[in-house]
Amino acid sequence: MEQPAYQARIPIYPRSVRGRFRTAKYAVLVLAYGVYFSLPWLPWPRPGAPSQAVLFDLPGRHFYVFDLTIYAQDIFWLAGLLVIAALLLFFVTGIAGRVFCGYFCFQTLWTDVFLLIERLVQGERNARIRLAQAPWGPEKVLKLGATHLLWLAVAFVTGLTFTLYWGYAPELARQFFTGAAPFPAYATTLFLTATTYVMAGLAREQVCTYMCPYARFQGVMFDQDTLVVAYDERRGEPRGKPRRDLLARESRHGAGLGDCIDCGYCVQVCPMGIDIRNGLQYQCISCALCIDACDRMMDSLGWPRGLVRYTSARALRGEHTRWYKPKNLGYGLVLLAAVAALAWSIGHRSSVEMAVRQVRQPISVTLSDGREQNRYEIKINNKTSRPAVYHLVLEGLPGAELVVEGGAVFRLAPEASTKALALVRLHPKDARTSRMSFHFVLVPESGEGERRAWEAVFYLPPWRLEAGR
Repeated sequence: MEQPAYQARIPIYPRSVRGRFRTAKYAVLVLAYGVYFSLPWLPWPRPGAPSQAVLFDLPGRHFYVFDLTIYAQDIFWLAGLLVIAALLLFFVTGIAGRVFCGYFCFQTLWTDVFLLIERLVQGERNARIRLAQAPWGPEKVLKLGATHLLWLAVAFVTGLTFTLYWGYAPELARQFFTGAAPFPAYATTLFLTATTYVMAGLAREQVCTYMCPYARFQGVMFDQDTLVVAYDERRGEPRGKPRRDLLARESRHGAGLGDCIDCGYCVQVCPMGIDIRNGLQYQCISCALCIDACDRMMDSLGWPRGLVRYTSARALRGEHTRWYKPKNLGYGLVLLAAVAALAWSIGHRSSVEMAVRQVRQPISVTLSDGREQNRYEIKINNKTSRPAVYHLVLEGLPGAELVVEGGAVFRLAPEASTKALALVRLHPKDARTSRMSFHFVLVPESGEGERRAWEAVFYLPPWRLEAGR
């Protein structure tokens, strides 16, 4: 008989469970949803710009994150943030396994909410299984229809909220529902609505198993000291259903049975549909719901917790888990260095930025009075939320004259930039060499603020230098 190329998906109907890890997951869920959905609506006073706490203004090429304004030239901060995220992932995974997947991953968070909706509408695990196996009828259509409508509603709000980060939220929301928003707003919202609905509602565990690369390469970051969700086989085996004459733990051990009563609770609560008693599997996302399930069963029997627990392979063998290893210390030190470097860069960012480009066609012009003239294009960017006034002066080029088209005084609005053409004129008799370095310097008019200097080169034709002498 010919085998199918792909295994058909086996539907998973996770059972609800209560416990300390489930409570922790709910706390992270509430925090994550609260931050994600509220930030676009959080007002943040900002002169000269929209009063929105987090706003990614692509037309204006400004990213606003509370009091921090990020410009296009600050893109290296994003690179630093990505490096920190990667290092943090490696560091945490090497110590605590896939806790990111189990508690903080968007796929996990949104799937949790979709499962809550499913449970609210269709009932607990057994009720959902019966509904799935029942023939089509009014009740099935009503419950499945309500479930999918609520999923679509959550997916739509998710997509719309993401879109609101890229514009002033109150105005963009009004435009969105009146049909006046730009096309990218509708396209982005539709795309994220569809992907959220499919990933969190329909695909679920398949995203983590087949689509996410982390499940595949996590193994290379694990070692014998990495914390994983594990079943204590030495304590639990051999399994056996509880009998009236073997309710006492001592009686079970005397009969040669372990503490696992083979209730299947740990399998029923797993959102990935795996049996943790089969050992570490790449599908496991370390959500620890099986720990809560097993602990509740142990509590009901009056037996010690920990048959399923966070532990390491070394600890399961009765050895001591080693935390302070060169790998962990190395990741930790590099991570701290990267965080410190990014924090220092942000903390020492300049309030004004200047760039100078020499105009080279032609590079030098001889004036009627015998002086040589070089031209420079000056760009100045005010990176503060306050108006600023700066004077442009020369330093390091004695005898030179500076002429700026429009004047050497620059009055900049908050977060504004300007360009100007600067002419530097110098008589050959005042020149030392044919190429002389000097600085354009921005001086704040008020005397308070940051001076900025940019090194430039004044070029003098060699034959003009000799003639001047």
